[in-house]
Amino acid sequence: MSSNAAVQRFIHHGAHKGKGIAVFTSGGDSQGMNAAVRAVVRMGIYVGCKVYFIREGYQGMVDGGENIVEANWSSVSSIIHRGGTVIGSARCKDFRERAGRLQAAHNLISHGITNLVVIGGDGSLTGANLFRQEWGSLLDELLASNRITQEQRIKFKSLHIAGMVGSIDNDFCGTDMTIGTDSALHRIIEAIDAIVSTAYSHQRTFIMEVMGRHCGYLAIMAALASEADYVFIPEDPVVHNWPEKLCKKILQERSAGQRLNIIIVSEGAIDRDGNPITAEKVKQVVVDRLQQDTRITVLGHVQRGGNPSAFDRVLGCRMGAEAVLALMEADDKTEPCVVSLDGNQAVRVPLMECVERTKSVAKAMEDKNWELAVNLRGRSFARNLETYKMLTRLKPPKSAFDEQGRGVGGYTMAVMHIGAPACGMNAAVRSFVRNCIYRGDTVMGIHDGIEGLVAGHIKKMEWSDVTGWVGQGGAFLGTKRTLPEGKFKEIAARLKEFNIQALLIIGGFEAYHAAGQLTDQRERFPEFRIPLVVIPSTISNNVPGTEFSLGADTGLNEITEICDRIRQSAQGTKRRVFVIETMGGYCGYLATVAGLAGGADAAYIYEEKFAIKDLQQDVYHMASKMSDGVQRGLILRNEKASDNYNTEFIYRLYSEEGKGLFSTRMNVLGHMQQGGSPTPFDRNMGTKMAAKCVEWLVEQLKANTKPDGTIEAKAPETACLLGLVRRQYKFTPLKELIGETNFEQRIPKHQWWLKLRPLLRILAKHDSTYEEEGLYITVEEEMSTDSPCA
Repeated sequence: MSSNAAVQRFIHHGAHKGKGIAVFTSGGDSQGMNAAVRAVVRMGIYVGCKVYFIREGYQGMVDGGENIVEANWSSVSSIIHRGGTVIGSARCKDFRERAGRLQAAHNLISHGITNLVVIGGDGSLTGANLFRQEWGSLLDELLASNRITQEQRIKFKSLHIAGMVGSIDNDFCGTDMTIGTDSALHRIIEAIDAIVSTAYSHQRTFIMEVMGRHCGYLAIMAALASEADYVFIPEDPVVHNWPEKLCKKILQERSAGQRLNIIIVSEGAIDRDGNPITAEKVKQVVVDRLQQDTRITVLGHVQRGGNPSAFDRVLGCRMGAEAVLALMEADDKTEPCVVSLDGNQAVRVPLMECVERTKSVAKAMEDKNWELAVNLRGRSFARNLETYKMLTRLKPPKSAFDEQGRGVGGYTMAVMHIGAPACGMNAAVRSFVRNCIYRGDTVMGIHDGIEGLVAGHIKKMEWSDVTGWVGQGGAFLGTKRTLPEGKFKEIAARLKEFNIQALLIIGGFEAYHAAGQLTDQRERFPEFRIPLVVIPSTISNNVPGTEFSLGADTGLNEITEICDRIRQSAQGTKRRVFVIETMGGYCGYLATVAGLAGGADAAYIYEEKFAIKDLQQDVYHMASKMSDGVQRGLILRNEKASDNYNTEFIYRLYSEEGKGLFSTRMNVLGHMQQGGSPTPFDRNMGTKMAAKCVEWLVEQLKANTKPDGTIEAKAPETACLLGLVRRQYKFTPLKELIGETNFEQRIPKHQWWLKLRPLLRILAKHDSTYEEEGLYITVEEEMSTDSPCA
C-alpha cells in the first residue's frame, strides 16, 4: 500500500453486481459489531453484491449449511442499537486444522463467496490471512477430489480479506480505537459513578477490576475519567514497595478530607517480577495495613454488555462501509487490510504489519522491557499514563516552590467560560488547575464569564478545589453568553488588578468570538497582550479550527439514547414514524451523526438545502419501506435547518401523507441534550486539552516576557484556538480562523462530517452516490502521531 495516498471515490449504485461477499464475527463479542454487520450488508447490497451472513464465526464457515445464509436489507433492520453480535461468534478448533479450512473453502465456493469481512481480534485476523494464503492450494485440493469444477477453480481463484477489529480491550496496534472500546468505557464509568455515591456515604475504599487481558487501556482511561486514586496496569508494573506507596496515598487523601478512595486493577496487572496483582491482593493490603472498610467489584462481562455508544455505532458504520469498498477495489496483488480509525477517517492499513506490531507489545512485556511496551502501545497511551500520574498527586512536588512557598514558575494564569454549558468543561478546568499548580503557578478562577470578570468575581483556585470535578456535567465556574464588546476598559482593569498573565477560555462559538474581540483590542489595551487560548466546548460542534468540540460526544450520546427509547416505545404498536428535533443552531453535526448512530431514515440540516420535492421523495421512500415490512421510521431535523420547513411542518407532512400506512409522532429534545454526565471521551479530551494548553501558555509566556518582567504578546500566534484537526491537537491563531468562519450562521465554512451524509442515506436505502476521500497509510505512519481519539 502506498503511504498517505488520497484518492477520490465515486461509488455508484450497483457498480459491482454479481460479486459474493460474506461477513462474520469471531472471538469475543463487543458493542458496535452489529452496526458494522449492518453497514457491510447494506453497502454490499448497494454496490450490487450478494451478501451472506456466516453465523457462529469460523465454526459456521466450517459447518456450512444453515450457517451461511443470504442477507437482505431488512435482515439488519433494528440491530444498530443492540449490543453483542446478532450473527453469533464462537471459538473454532476445526479451522485451525487444514481439513477444517478445506471444508470452509468448499462451503464458500458453493455460495460464490470470494470476499470476506472479518470482525474480530488479532487471532481471528491472523486466521483469515492464513486462509487467504492457502486459498490456491485448497482449491487445487478440492479440484483434485472433484469437489469443485475447473470453471469454479478459475472463477474463484482469489480470496480477498478485509478486517475490522472488534474488541473492548483496544489492544490492537494500527487503529486509534477498536469497535467496542468506547462502549466498554461507558459501562465502567457508569459503574464507578454509581459506586462513588455509596462509597462516599460510608467512607469506603472500592477496588474495581476491569477487563483488558494484557492491555491496560481500559484501566488507565477509566482512571483518568473517574479520578481514581491508584491504577494497576500490565504495561507499567508497580515497584516492589507498592503497598507502602498505596497506603501512603490513601492516608494522605483521607487526612485532606476525602471520604472515599477508588482503586482500579486491570485483570492482567503484574508487578515488576511478573507476579499477578489481583483485586484480592490489593484489598488485603488496604485491610491489613489501614483497617479500612474495603469492597471489591469485578465488572466482568458487564463491560461487554449494554447498548453501544454513539461513537461505536458510527465507527461500525464507517468501518463496515470502508471494508466493502476495500474488497470491491481489491485485485490479485492487493494485500489483506484492516480497516482502522485514523483521527476521524476510516482508513486501510496492512493487516499483518498490525498483527506483528501487536505481538511485539507482548514480546516486550515478556522481556520486562516496560518502557518499550508503553511506547509500542502508541504515544497517546504513554501520554495518558503520564497525565494520570501527574493529576493524581495529592500535592505538587516541593521543587515547584521556593523556600518562601512561592511558585517557581511564578506565572498567574486564569480560566473562564463563555457560552452555554457543555459536559467536559469541569474536567478541563480540573486538569488546567492541577497542571498549573504542579508547575508552581497560580491559577485564578473567573466566575460567570465576562460579567463575572467585570464584576471582579475572581478567586484563587487550590488543588483540592477541583476534587471530584471530572465526572460532573455543567460548568461549576459558571458561564454566560455575554461578549466583551463595550466592556474592554473594565476587563483590562480587572486583568491588571489580578495580575493575570495568561488566559484560558473554555466555551463554544461565543468563546471563540470573545477571544477574537480581545485580541483585536491589543493595540488599545496593553493588558490584552497576554497569551490567550480557547478550548472549544459546545454540544453544537460549530467552532472553526477543530473537528470535535468538548461536550459534543456527550450531547450525541444523549440524543442517541433518547432516540432508542422513543423508538422502543413503538414496539407492539403499528407502523410509526418519529420526527425529532435536535439542537445545534445552524450546525447540523448533531442531527447528521445522531442520524447515522440511530439508523435514521433522513436528517434535515441547514448546510444541505432541501426543498418540498426532497421532503415529498422522502415521504414516498418511507411509505415504500413500511410496505416492505419495516415497523419504525426515524426522521431527525436540526433546529434551524429551515425557517419554513420547521419540525411542525415536517410532522404534519408525514402525518398526512402516511395515512393508512403509518402514524407519526413529534419530539423536540431541547436542553436534555446539554445535560447528563460527561462521557469518557469528553472527560479525557477535556483533561488532555487543558494539559496541552498549560504547556503552550508557558511556552508563550517564556517567549514573550520582556527583561523587566512584563508580558508583551502581540503576534497572531500568541492568541490561538486548540482544536483536533485530523488526528492531532493543533493550535491555530484566531486570525487565521476568521476566513474559515461564517459569523452570520455561527458555523465553520468547511465541516468534515458533511462527507458522512451520503453514507447515512445509503444505509437508509436511498439512491445516492457514495463520494468520499479515501486514505491509504502504512502502519508506521499511522503510529507516528498522538491520536486525539485514544
